[in-house]
Amino acid sequence: MASSQIELHRFEDSHQTSGVWQDQSHTASDAEAELESPNSPTPHEFSLPPVDGGKDAWLFLAACFVIEALVWGFPFTYGVFQDYYATHEPFAGSRNIAVIGTCAMGIMYLDLPIIFAVLQIWPRFRPYCTGVGLFIMCLALALSSFATTTTHLIASQGIFYAIGGSLAYSPCIIYMDEWFVKRKGLAFGIMWAGTGLAGVILPLAMQVFLEKYGYKLTLRAWAVALFVFTAPLLYFVKPRVPLSQSTQSRRIDFSFLNTKIFGILQACNVIEALGFFLPSIYLPSYARNIGASSVESALTVVIFNVASVFGCIAMGSIVDKYHVTTCIVISTIGSTIGIFVIWGFSVSLAPLYVFCIIYGLFAGSFTSTYPGIMRAVQKKKNSAEPVMVFACLAAGRGIGNVVSGPLSEILIRGMPWKGQGGFGYGSGYGPLIVFTGVTAFFGGASVLGRRVGWV
Repeated sequence: MASSQIELHRFEDSHQTSGVWQDQSHTASDAEAELESPNSPTPHEFSLPPVDGGKDAWLFLAACFVIEALVWGFPFTYGVFQDYYATHEPFAGSRNIAVIGTCAMGIMYLDLPIIFAVLQIWPRFRPYCTGVGLFIMCLALALSSFATTTTHLIASQGIFYAIGGSLAYSPCIIYMDEWFVKRKGLAFGIMWAGTGLAGVILPLAMQVFLEKYGYKLTLRAWAVALFVFTAPLLYFVKPRVPLSQSTQSRRIDFSFLNTKIFGILQACNVIEALGFFLPSIYLPSYARNIGASSVESALTVVIFNVASVFGCIAMGSIVDKYHVTTCIVISTIGSTIGIFVIWGFSVSLAPLYVFCIIYGLFAGSFTSTYPGIMRAVQKKKNSAEPVMVFACLAAGRGIGNVVSGPLSEILIRGMPWKGQGGFGYGSGYGPLIVFTGVTAFFGGASVLGRRVGWV
């Protein structure tokens, strides 16, 4: 009986914490009766790996960390490609170059609700997603190497790559909800830190390859490297709960979209995203504008990504312990001060590098508050699926990302305010700096929702 009680506890734990195993008709008493029945399966068949730790959980998290780095690291270092495309044929002088990068990241965010809904309804497709997504990404990069116009790059390096990246990335999020419960924020923070780590290596590597070999060979080499590094990890991206125990749901509950708590948190999430991506895209160009070399320009993205590694992990740990609005305010204050006070007055590399550190630590950790938002929304709306809350938050971030691309082109067209203001505000990037700062500030407005009882 003692053994049955232990296994029953494991069954109940997986039943309550997994975002996938939701069979409400199977009660604890039913489980105990099955375990004690002579005709029931042996108890070890119900035994699951532990949550929040153990070899399987950490190997899964390690695989997700690397996949995160490889899938998201490439579009997050697009600033180096943008600088190259803007100054080299056949793309020099073309409009909408910034749209390529924002399109890649934006669609990877925007299509997650659709992909997650499909994988919730038909869980049998989950094991194939990462492999299929990897193939599409590699093919997209190969096709990009043959591009001769920005339209070709938007379609391949932007849209096509994003679809593959979303497919490859989705199982990591879905299974994370099974492997980590009490330490979910830390786990997500560690995984998202992978993007920052990739941003330490990729910008310099891409800069060297682009200058030495050109964009064609660089994109083909990265396609091969992406496959070689990711393919061995497919084995470790697996569910904690056996696929045979995952229930199919023909209806996804989106009623949480109508709650006040999700409404205000999502609105602030979209506002913050409108400006968040702009520094990482334009910092290399800004650095070159104030006299930096190509390597010194690329170093701005590297420093930002190094800082975001530590920011994501720290915020992930904090969000497990404190209210989500407290964590968002920390991110907001640091980001806003960094933008207006440091970037706005940077006319040399030293203060610009300081800004990269501050912005990476605070703004780069904003998405690490998502586990806290998921927890807060589910607390108000019990029927909300955590992974669908995440998918909708990601879609909101994608909206901000896609809009910010064309908007940024307008903000710096003709170098407005150039010579009319002081310091960075008069560099021609003044409107961009102000817009980024304003969106960062209002991205923290959810703290007001907490004061009126909505959050």
